[in-house]
Amino acid sequence: MTGTQLSWVGNESAFVDQIDIQTIGHVAVGRFGGCSRAGQTKNEDGCLIWLGDDWEFTLVLDAHDTAESASAVVRQMTRHQQEIEQTLHQPVEQAFLSLEQLLLGLLQDEAFRTTCRSVQGETACLFLARKGKYLWWLSVGDVLAYLFHPDLSRHRQFKLNERQFFEWIGRVNTFDLPVPCYTRGIRELRRGINRILVTTDGLVECPGTPFEDPETMATLFARQPETALATLLETIERHDVRDSTTIVTWTVTVEETVTMPGNAK
Repeated sequence: MTGTQLSWVGNESAFVDQIDIQTIGHVAVGRFGGCSRAGQTKNEDGCLIWLGDDWEFTLVLDAHDTAESASAVVRQMTRHQQEIEQTLHQPVEQAFLSLEQLLLGLLQDEAFRTTCRSVQGETACLFLARKGKYLWWLSVGDVLAYLFHPDLSRHRQFKLNERQFFEWIGRVNTFDLPVPCYTRGIRELRRGINRILVTTDGLVECPGTPFEDPETMATLFARQPETALATLLETIERHDVRDSTTIVTWTVTVEETVTMPGNAK
């Protein structure tokens, strides 16, 4: 890890019974491995964060059975870090198309898929990149991404993606299908302060907490991000969450013109 990078998988540091909040550049990361009193013994989440001058690249993973599949995906991306960063140095008009083609190629690579067949378990994963006033993401499985901004909140628009419960990378592999299955999208950010958040599903599945409603999270992040992260993780700890939770969040301020309806005043 450096000041602009983080690479972590839960089998390295599990954070069971331990809340960990760090900042990587302007990105805040919160991790909680779950409660041992609820039966938790391991952490199978992971995340990867790389920061450039005008872009962020993040990967959040939620594995099951073991963390081997998450480790395999992180290693594959890390081996090709230079290529990924080079695509994000391209003009924004080209960067996301190049990034998508590159990542799909890495996930469909035969040597990588052979490695996946030898691991125990599978992982959901969500890749998200921001450059300029645009967000791009590619999601396999049930990791969640949100975009909080007043323009969107007024229309109760919070989520970037929907959870998909039967997609994984690992021994069972979406990219071994004749037609790989995944979700991708691109979103224009809004003028002003945009809050981006990616989380594994321990946060939204914790019984007795309100975080399945994204508006609750949007309200919390009107505060400092580290304070909001602490509130989220301390709340699920108090409710004896068993599942691990990993959250990556940051803000992007857009000053340029954004798309508005033609009859807007």
